[in-house]
Amino acid sequence: MTDTRYLVHGVFWPAPPASCPVLRLQAPDGAFRELALDGGARLGFRLAAEGKSCLGHHRVHGPDHRDHVLCAGQSPAARGHQCERCFVADDFRLMHDFHRDGRVPPGLRSYLMQPHWLYVATFAAGATKVGTASDLRKWQRLAEQGAVVASYVARAADGRVVRLLEDLVTRDGGLPQQVRSAAKAAALATPASASWLAERNAAHATTAREVISAAGLNGFEVVDEGWNRPGLAHRLCSGTARHAYPHTLASGQHGFTIRSAAGSFVLAALDDADLEFVVDLGQLKGRTIELGQYSSEVPAVQEALF
Repeated sequence: MTDTRYLVHGVFWPAPPASCPVLRLQAPDGAFRELALDGGARLGFRLAAEGKSCLGHHRVHGPDHRDHVLCAGQSPAARGHQCERCFVADDFRLMHDFHRDGRVPPGLRSYLMQPHWLYVATFAAGATKVGTASDLRKWQRLAEQGAVVASYVARAADGRVVRLLEDLVTRDGGLPQQVRSAAKAAALATPASASWLAERNAAHATTAREVISAAGLNGFEVVDEGWNRPGLAHRLCSGTARHAYPHTLASGQHGFTIRSAAGSFVLAALDDADLEFVVDLGQLKGRTIELGQYSSEVPAVQEALF
């Protein structure tokens, strides 16, 4: 292994036919490395610095063209995963108000004027949200969310219309637009049955379609289309015995073998332990790590976990 320190940019799911997500890492010279988080892969690392650093910002030039500008000073993160300067410079921060005032740079406008999809996603304990995905990231958006079951309910002509529909489903259908990562991880420790989650998602999707059909808006079509969950996620989304990971990813050393993955979450087996744990690798985003032959400490009294 190497003693190079890497800044973690997060877990990303490539589009099919790729079958597993990657952990994207930035080296000190700005070069990027991607670690495949496939079933059977081992990941070992230690936290090499305190706190979180800025991950830079994006300049958007069109639907499939953007520049990722790295933070010049790798400053401490102040807003989410950005320093104040990168937050202000980021084109994507403006997209959430586009449907209200329309004031965005030309490149982002071009991105937002592509077709978008409205979806209803359900997570492991039944929490359900409404969300949007651009046409180019229709599948990946849900994969990176860590959905267990999801349905597309509308295809909109552009990003303005889809966000109007999203707000309507929240207001009149009662679906939130966000589910916290911590809640997703906790749910994956004791996931509900697949049949119940499918029924719950179908019911919420039906309500969402009814709401937008009665809205009197133009520029979209109602659809009834399922999302195909990645095969690597099936074990994590099932009811096999597992536990919440007992260590914080803000410090210390960690190492485990990946058995399954959904979103930023992995089902991990610790060395010398006949147990599996749900680990949220999203907690590493913005942190600096050093890769190596590290191992997670096995809980002293394993029986206490049952």
